[in-house]
Amino acid sequence: MTPDSFFDGGKYLDVNNAVSHGLAMQAAGADIIDIGGESTRPGAASVNAQDEINRVVPVIKALRDKSDVKISIDTSKAEVMKAAIDAGADMINDVRALLEPNALDTAVTLSVPVCLMHMQGQPGNMQNSPKYDNVVQDVFEFLQQRVEDCLSAGLKKENIIIDPGFGFGKTVNHNLLLLKHLSKLITLNYPILIGLSRKSLLGKILNKEVDNRLPGSLALATMGILNGASIVRVHDVKETKQVVDVCNAYIDAN
Repeated sequence: MTPDSFFDGGKYLDVNNAVSHGLAMQAAGADIIDIGGESTRPGAASVNAQDEINRVVPVIKALRDKSDVKISIDTSKAEVMKAAIDAGADMINDVRALLEPNALDTAVTLSVPVCLMHMQGQPGNMQNSPKYDNVVQDVFEFLQQRVEDCLSAGLKKENIIIDPGFGFGKTVNHNLLLLKHLSKLITLNYPILIGLSRKSLLGKILNKEVDNRLPGSLALATMGILNGASIVRVHDVKETKQVVDVCNAYIDAN
């Protein structure tokens, strides 16, 4: 529900269009519909909480009226989290890992699943010059600490999902190393969500614009699933659902 998201910004600002799109994604095989009112693409401007609420709550309510699909609210703001869950959302997807004011306490009170993501910097500056001592170890230690802090604050273990934050303050090589060594994050024993769909690392690897990155996105989804990801956040549901089904059949073969 943003005018400036990097792939589908502005396409679904009308509530009816957004709900139709959500229902179509569910029909294509999506288990969760992620709704956000603030773009987190590189260079994105911030949005105030009330504007975010005004963008997402009508869509959440309308989609909930028509479907029992799980709805995720993509936000870092405590006020938006509460408004969205009150409107019918089922989980929180936070690129700032509940580090914003009152976010952690609010998530504990709401008692819903939360995805904690790693990001270096903020969307406005995160891709300027990302640097790590060891990207896999650094991301691991950040998520490990956030999990411990969230558990200490009262968040239930079964409500925690982790996300290495592909593209959020990472170079192409950083992203590929995280994907290659996803097994390191698996040792934390939480479900891993990955978001690689159509991202700029594909543009840099393939020299393709965003609307020509589907095959590359499917390749990354395959690698992620085979390396242990539990949830894939994608734009192309129908195509990725086939990837998921084939990967799961491969994993389950014995």
